[in-house]
Amino acid sequence: MAVYRVCVTTGPYLRAGTLDNISVTLVGTCGESPKQLLDRLGRDFAPGSVQKYKVRCSAELGEVLLLRLHKERYAFFPKDSWYCSCICVTAPDGTRSHFPCYQWIEGYCTIELRPGTAKTICQDSLPLLLDHRKRELQGRQECYRWKVYAPGFPGMIDVSSFEEMETDKKFALTKTAPRADPGDSSGNRYLPGFPMKIDFPSLMHMEPNIRYSATKTASLLFNAIPASVGMKLRGLLDRKGSWKKLDDIRNIFWCHKTVISEYVMEHWCEDPFFGYQYLNGVNPVMLHCLSSLPNKLPITNDMVAPLLGPDTCLQMELERGNIFLADYWILAEAPVHCLNGRPQYVAAPLCLLWLNPQGALMPLAIQLSQTPGPESPIFLPTDSYWDWLLAKTWVRNSEFLVHENNTHFLCTHLLCEAFAMATLRQLPLCHPIYKLLLPHTRYTLQVNTIARATLLNPEGLVDKVTSVGRQGLLYLMSTALAHFTYTDFCLPDSLRARGVLAIPNYHYRDDGLRIWAAIESFVSEIVGYYYLSDASVQQDSELQAWVGEIFAWAFLGRESSGFPRRLCTPGELVKFLTAIIFNCSAQHAAVNSGQYWDGRVRSGMRKELVLPLWPADSTGVGSLQHDFGAWMPNTPSSMRQPPPQTKGTATLKSYLDTLPEVNVTCNNLLLFWLVSQEPKDQRPLGTYPDEHFTEEAPQRSIAAFQNRLAQISREIRERNQGLELPYAYLDPPLIENSVSI
Repeated sequence: MAVYRVCVTTGPYLRAGTLDNISVTLVGTCGESPKQLLDRLGRDFAPGSVQKYKVRCSAELGEVLLLRLHKERYAFFPKDSWYCSCICVTAPDGTRSHFPCYQWIEGYCTIELRPGTAKTICQDSLPLLLDHRKRELQGRQECYRWKVYAPGFPGMIDVSSFEEMETDKKFALTKTAPRADPGDSSGNRYLPGFPMKIDFPSLMHMEPNIRYSATKTASLLFNAIPASVGMKLRGLLDRKGSWKKLDDIRNIFWCHKTVISEYVMEHWCEDPFFGYQYLNGVNPVMLHCLSSLPNKLPITNDMVAPLLGPDTCLQMELERGNIFLADYWILAEAPVHCLNGRPQYVAAPLCLLWLNPQGALMPLAIQLSQTPGPESPIFLPTDSYWDWLLAKTWVRNSEFLVHENNTHFLCTHLLCEAFAMATLRQLPLCHPIYKLLLPHTRYTLQVNTIARATLLNPEGLVDKVTSVGRQGLLYLMSTALAHFTYTDFCLPDSLRARGVLAIPNYHYRDDGLRIWAAIESFVSEIVGYYYLSDASVQQDSELQAWVGEIFAWAFLGRESSGFPRRLCTPGELVKFLTAIIFNCSAQHAAVNSGQYWDGRVRSGMRKELVLPLWPADSTGVGSLQHDFGAWMPNTPSSMRQPPPQTKGTATLKSYLDTLPEVNVTCNNLLLFWLVSQEPKDQRPLGTYPDEHFTEEAPQRSIAAFQNRLAQISREIRERNQGLELPYAYLDPPLIENSVSI
């Protein structure tokens, strides 16, 4: 008689336990055990519990290859969900095998788990294990199906596949997400005073292992209530027409002011702050260094000489690499939209900036169209106050449109969804790249599904606040993807190509490069452990299917994009994985977190914002987070008058009549509020509570990665102590592992 000891760990989450019968079957090289019910006195599988059992066999099984986990009905109790974290099996000779699970198991079913040792398909030779890989991927490809949202868009998850599975009884979806409370006929619910529907069906019709936890769902909903109710009570969400004065805008979020939002309100109209936002605002990817001016921007030295001073000239500054351009060409043919029944307007400006001897980036000139001529004047800092401010505000409106649609939603949310889909469809659980990437896909499919169902749908919030509306969004994203390249995707390459490696005080660049290097070092160690040669990469058919599916569905098979459709060396794999992890985590934090962040002033101390910290064993104290979106004139979502075609006509009244109306402003700030309020259940970059890697080498690499991130955090916080406006977007404890909000 051979006795195997089985230790089962249930996850600590809400409703993670089960009352169902749980049995195991051990499959080894020399045979398999009888199906053994795991049953002790009392409740066996409570949340957070660790239970030990014995499985008796007539003879030893040899090396344990698979563990079958059976979940079956118990008595008359209704079926429920169970979150199994991991199972440890100790053989009669003392050999331990760890079987990572870390997934919800629903209904009555049998699943098969492999030991935690990661293996590529080239490292499996037994027919049993090869067949297991094949069946696992077939099941996932049936579950996670691609769908085209709009022409020219990256592929997305087809949520209807989950509804079909529920109907066909292939899966029984848990109801841990909130049920659809009274709302409209589709099950959507209106929050009190909130101008859009929360799509409860999109919360529920998701496979449970990609759906928000109950904790995250609840915090997401309750984050939206205070701001929306406050605006509704004061009648702001229903008030149309222009703002009477700029100071009135200060009172929108009177109870949610932060140190950073106050700074923006005080300095938003100043040229140095205008330039600063190109470096360290929420869209720090627009600048390109110029060696000569484009023909479409006919600026002369005489125009800018008063700002440059007597000791230099425009040509000299071009030669020195001190002239930069932000070009919003993509907006030239963008469709326009109506808000409150009135047509809106869009400009496609060219903004020229100068890096002055003091290291400040200053706007030199602004042309509000791509076509020069008498009806497209070049605005200068020497123009009247309102002319120059209006021109800068048009640029900030263009910044909003390009940032929200392309830099933020397309290049992080949508592309990261495609990475997650390919990973789930083409890599089995035992694959080392699956284990590496899984934490960086957490909740991405869920948050994008909610966004499409509530923000991007017809009559959704995008249609309520932006000058381009949903149709303009579709145009901007498809056009941007058609021009997006692998160089744009890889931070070091992008910075080099844009010629911005030498600009001082570019904290996004400096922090981003340090985090990129930390990720690259970590990924290099993982790849080096599992891929020892070029052939090991080339012969991994699952890996090649994965990168091929990303090329086809994320980048639409466009060869000119430069994205790989096949990987040939470990170095190519390291670069691709580094870029994916960076964009799923750090890049999303850099372009999302500062739109409207609700910091709180620490009592009894200098005006510092209280920020989330590392877990309990971390070091350092949180520093400031930015808040560029709270002051509407700094990021207007729409413009109600056409771009000025002559100088000398702008006044305070015409300026206010150009800005968004009161209700549009409030709806836009609610959008900012929603997309940058991080709900509970966060996992900062480098936090891997689920131990998918069980070997010592990758575990050492994870620990080294965490230590390096902690050192980066200390350096960032030390630097920020000396900054008037600290930059904390890329402080590692504030970076989520994945796109999850």
